[in-house]
Amino acid sequence: MTRALEGITVVAVEQAVAAPYASSRLADAGARVIKVERPEGDFARNYDELVQGQSAYFVWLNRGKESICLDLTLEEDRAVLDAMVVSADVFIQNLKPGSISKLGFGSTDLRKRFPRLITCDISGFGDVGAHSHLKAYDLIVQAETGLCAITGTAHGPARVGVSVCDISAGMTALNAILQALFKRERTGEGASI
Repeated sequence: MTRALEGITVVAVEQAVAAPYASSRLADAGARVIKVERPEGDFARNYDELVQGQSAYFVWLNRGKESICLDLTLEEDRAVLDAMVVSADVFIQNLKPGSISKLGFGSTDLRKRFPRLITCDISGFGDVGAHSHLKAYDLIVQAETGLCAITGTAHGPARVGVSVCDISAGMTALNAILQALFKRERTGEGASI
């Protein structure tokens, strides 16, 4: 496998599927990915115990990454994250909308401080609009988009078996990050995704 992203550092404040999918593919391509988890860990660690007592989703999405647990409500832990972002090429987050900004790591602020940084914010309903403040899980997005209505059985609609919306969001984020890295090579400027 080609390691085209060797030398690239990614800091990912991530959980569940969408952001971890994007960052896992960056790690597969050779980037150093540092996953930041809350003190109790990414809740995806507890989805199941299929891989030698660990969650299959968690192992699939987080292999090849470094990991650190930080309590970002604490000033000293925010200082640790800040020190990591200083040397990062990419910053990815998929916390509840508005959460990362309240902690001082919003894309607008980071891009002012680090113009070469590529920031990627993944949310279920975007930055603006009536639902932008809501958390989103794959099942919610499948239901909201009507996907559940075209799957299932005679007894009613059902969720598609895999987290297809989260995986699609992660693939889309990955594509945008790679485009931004390419653009930065040409212009020296980062991007907000």
